[in-house]
Amino acid sequence: MYQSRLASRVSRPGERPGDDKTDHDGAPGVCSCTRLGELLEANQQQLAFLGARESGIPVGLPLMDMALGWVDHYMGWIDKIEGSYGESYPAPGFNYTRREPYGVVGVIIPWNGPLMATCMMALPAIAAGNGVVLKPPALAPFVALRIAELADQAGLPAGLFNVVPGEAEAGEALVAHPDVAKVTFTGGEGVARRVMATAAACLKPVALELGGKSANLVFEDADLDAAAIQAVYGALGLSGQGCVNPTRLLVHRSRYDEMVSRAAAVAASMKVGDPFDSGTVAGPVICQSACDRILGIIAQARRDAKLVAGGERLGGELANGFFIQPTVFADVQPGSALEQNEVFGPVLSITPFADDAEALAIANGTRYGLGAYLHTNDLDRAHAFAERLDAGYVNINGFASMAPVAPFGGYRQSGFGRVGGWAGMEEYLQLKNVFVARREGKR
Repeated sequence: MYQSRLASRVSRPGERPGDDKTDHDGAPGVCSCTRLGELLEANQQQLAFLGARESGIPVGLPLMDMALGWVDHYMGWIDKIEGSYGESYPAPGFNYTRREPYGVVGVIIPWNGPLMATCMMALPAIAAGNGVVLKPPALAPFVALRIAELADQAGLPAGLFNVVPGEAEAGEALVAHPDVAKVTFTGGEGVARRVMATAAACLKPVALELGGKSANLVFEDADLDAAAIQAVYGALGLSGQGCVNPTRLLVHRSRYDEMVSRAAAVAASMKVGDPFDSGTVAGPVICQSACDRILGIIAQARRDAKLVAGGERLGGELANGFFIQPTVFADVQPGSALEQNEVFGPVLSITPFADDAEALAIANGTRYGLGAYLHTNDLDRAHAFAERLDAGYVNINGFASMAPVAPFGGYRQSGFGRVGGWAGMEEYLQLKNVFVARREGKR
């Protein structure tokens, strides 16, 4: 049963449900937010069904647990937004600061995880006191719409959380609207440039969470059992349709052949199929055009690298769906198309390196900078690489699964802005300074 840390605020003596609809500047009260978490959990089967139906997301993935973590974390900030105080110089008096909401925030989310994306992107903005207009993806609008219904049932003030489905024109209108004070966009580079160009016309701030080609470095002292599982499931789970997936596996030459063999075996064992089957870890890719594009990338890579697992569209009872085998290529050359470009499909590339310098050069050798992963028992090496990797989200000997308590976001062409932690709240707050003069001779 969902139990928020805010639960102690729910049942004050004499309080009725809905009494606390707002806490500050229009933000939802803690009771309605606790009820939202409860309603999400109570409807998790329906939300999982919608996710499988519209996006092919396997119902067995623990996405609701992750989503509730974001609800709990950010709703806990509602009554904890603070400013600062300081003496003024040289003018006598003092300064204090206020953190204030923008007003209305436009949120555009992707199709590969609408449950998580809605909770990650919209709820921090609401917790900061903003109203939200969310545009769901045209291919997958129903999860976000259902969450909006549940938010209304939970007692969030009318008009605070709005979902407006539509095609690209709806997104353009949202970004361009003069009453939308800030926009956050999650998706690809091409659309992100259009969002920035439209926002630039009215000098509107934007936050972008874009793609990645995240490196996963496995050094000679790594635990290969753990590294192989994370490498393959991290890259190919959800059919590879994730922005921060570790899709480039870089392995020290002394362990390279062993790691290639392990990765191929793990990929071959992954269960791909019906997303409504609780044992499935990878369903179909999102649509026919995506399937064709990914198969084209695989066909090209066959000419440049060594295919060691997968590489085909699944047939049999899955022939009419967009199912692609978990695919692994070895001996992928740095700088090649497969090594440089985001596939957004179930394709993992493996490349050897000779030493730390080469590993760092290959890892940083793309236009992206979202995530990075490394496996080593050398603490000094781990910290040195964490400092030098050009990525906003570095994981050492594991994966934090985008925990709500920590900031997540990219460098370079992977975007800017953060979700998670206090940094995620600051994205949706403006800082105002107030100066109060002290009159001479007055106390």
